[in-house]
Amino acid sequence: MNEIRSFIAINLPDEIKVKLESFVGELSQGRPWVKWVEASGIHLTLKFLGNVAIEKVKEISRVVEQVSHKSDPFKLEVGGLGAFPSTLRPQVIWVGVGGELEKLATLQEKIDDGLAGIGFAPEERAFTPHFTIGRAREGADLASRRELGNKLQSMRDQFFGSFTADGVTLMRSQLTPNGAIYSELAYFGLGACQG
Repeated sequence: MNEIRSFIAINLPDEIKVKLESFVGELSQGRPWVKWVEASGIHLTLKFLGNVAIEKVKEISRVVEQVSHKSDPFKLEVGGLGAFPSTLRPQVIWVGVGGELEKLATLQEKIDDGLAGIGFAPEERAFTPHFTIGRAREGADLASRRELGNKLQSMRDQFFGSFTADGVTLMRSQLTPNGAIYSELAYFGLGACQG
């Protein structure tokens, strides 16, 4: 195949993934109608690229590397719970992001602008940073969704830790019947991390 499904993301340190794995394990009990994300696959998407030609990967990497070199590392906090479109009708279940959000938004915007210059449509929706931990399966009933929404509301102050975002990763996403398999195509350290 000449195309790969890919995206650009900030990955979590292992110690936070371990905490999320334990938390998702508890939250998933009795809720088989949600497709829960494996802890190893939890990430903060900066730009979803979709299917891209393999030949284009070098060009994408060049743009992301240039932006990364001009951006400094920043602190992020992982905590808070919620859902899209709302906790009244959760479809996508997420953990929130705090910390130096202006720096995060600037990095995302610069990546988006840079990639627009090589043919990727700019994001139309506002950037809403989050870590997806689950997605409701088709046919999930409203009562079950509301029950989970109430649970998320009651636990919305959950905190999983903070870390320094010091790089971004170009990721490959391979869709399988058991969920997506993610692999790293390239890693780009932020500014001061270029040693």
